[in-house]
Amino acid sequence: MKLFKGLLCASLIATMSFAAEYTLKFSHVVSPDTPKGEAADYFAKRVAELSHGTVEVKVYPNAVLGKDKAVLRKMKFNSIQMAAPSFSKFTGLVPQLGVFSLPFIFKDANHLHKVLDGEVGQKLLNMVTKKGYVALAYWDNGFKQMSDNIRPLLKPSDAKGLKFRVMDSKVLMAQFRIVDAIPQPLPFSEVYSALQQGVVDGQENTISNIYTKKFYEVQKYMTITNHGYLGYMVVMSKKAWQKLPADMQKVVKQAMKEATAKERIWADALNNSQLAKIQEYAKKTGKLKIYHLTPAERQVWADKLSEIYPEFYSTIGKDLINKVIEEGK
Repeated sequence: MKLFKGLLCASLIATMSFAAEYTLKFSHVVSPDTPKGEAADYFAKRVAELSHGTVEVKVYPNAVLGKDKAVLRKMKFNSIQMAAPSFSKFTGLVPQLGVFSLPFIFKDANHLHKVLDGEVGQKLLNMVTKKGYVALAYWDNGFKQMSDNIRPLLKPSDAKGLKFRVMDSKVLMAQFRIVDAIPQPLPFSEVYSALQQGVVDGQENTISNIYTKKFYEVQKYMTITNHGYLGYMVVMSKKAWQKLPADMQKVVKQAMKEATAKERIWADALNNSQLAKIQEYAKKTGKLKIYHLTPAERQVWADKLSEIYPEFYSTIGKDLINKVIEEGK
């Protein structure tokens, strides 16, 4: 009995000695098998390895700790330490983040990542940090495509008179108004039924959203436009960050850098595989026609939609918009 108690005591001491000194709750609203979910898990794994168990990251997927807006409020009080909301959740705090919503401002993924990893990206992270969070990184969702039920969208005039579901965003509403379309703000959860019932004619979304929510099943035409970007910003509670010693802050930054590189690869791979599945559906059923804009067609769209940029010089900043454009030249 004494031997058993001694072994139990030794076991407890060993367990306590290996217990993490710092625990970070990382909340996100998607499933673990998405690029964001996988990246959060990878980040947790690398933090544990690099800190030798000093810091533990507990990942909570599927909004089990609440939706992003509620989580961001809780982070102010440090009851949750990390989250990865979409940019739209921060535009009220930092309107300059609206630059990422401007249509056709990015030529391609290389241009996008050059901006995110450069001076503009760091400047925007710093702006969010000044608002009470520690902004650590950008994670990809992907570029948006357009779809509708009336006619192929090959030139801006094809959108005239069509009703498009949009997020409640001034940029996105201006984007459709400039081509004489009718923007209709609707919650994401209502998009499928709105398309199915003809409440709206079309929508814009990333391939992952179009595929997982089966929007392609209730649309006749889809155009690969890559006209807009959807991304996430990984943030941490400032109180939690300040509690970490300098060497552990370096660990978090290194793990985040590695996770970000992985997330971009996974997001791109998922986009390609899901587009292939949509193309397979289109070929098999004949119910959907998919178009890819030629470089010349894309330029016509870009020239037209960029006419809205001056509307946002006062909120986003003319210099910031021009800096993003210059990075692509």
